[in-house]
Amino acid sequence: MIYQANGIGRIALIGMFFLSIWICELFGQSPSYSISVPTGMTGSDLLRMSQEGKHNDVALLAPQAIAKNPQDVDAYIGLAWSLNALKEYAKARDIAKQGYSKFKDPRLAQALGEAQYYLGENEAALANLQQYLAKFPEGSKTALTFYLCGELFVRMSKLNHADIAFSTALQYNPSNARWWARLGWVRERTARYIPALKAYEQAISLNPNMEDALNGKSRMLAKIED
Repeated sequence: MIYQANGIGRIALIGMFFLSIWICELFGQSPSYSISVPTGMTGSDLLRMSQEGKHNDVALLAPQAIAKNPQDVDAYIGLAWSLNALKEYAKARDIAKQGYSKFKDPRLAQALGEAQYYLGENEAALANLQQYLAKFPEGSKTALTFYLCGELFVRMSKLNHADIAFSTALQYNPSNARWWARLGWVRERTARYIPALKAYEQAISLNPNMEDALNGKSRMLAKIED
């Protein structure tokens, strides 16, 4: 026997259909009819999912959560962070801007700054990232944010500032070989050859096959021997 929905049920089904289509168009996904937000799920759950790396799920579910509760700041944060992780930087910028204009939450400033970094909006990115650091010196995005500030300082030719930012990022995450190599590069450019050598060697200890670090070490040894 085929189930016959009553009037209210049909309206709900139609509503879910158009909501699914809207989400698919917004995020470039193929239509799916099993993406409704589970009962009881909140923005805090979505933020935790984003921190756990479930970015595709957050990208699908968070817009519904926001539609149901536009005052749930965590849903905005989780969505913006996940969109950045998915390299959907323009969308991340838009949702972070929308959320920040409502809540003024520094975590949304971080998400906005990260998106702006990848979109080449350097001055605005730096201001937003620094706002996050001022409020969350021990936040979940602190290490990454210091690193991004370092790269922005490189773009602005402020290499001493970049050295400080990279060094600080590595205080939080000393196992990132690429960050050590970038610190070595900055110190090389400022003629601090022995500190640069040490940074390159640290990168190599973490990733023995990193060409940038291996080449950098060779250059520093040649400079020091001269």
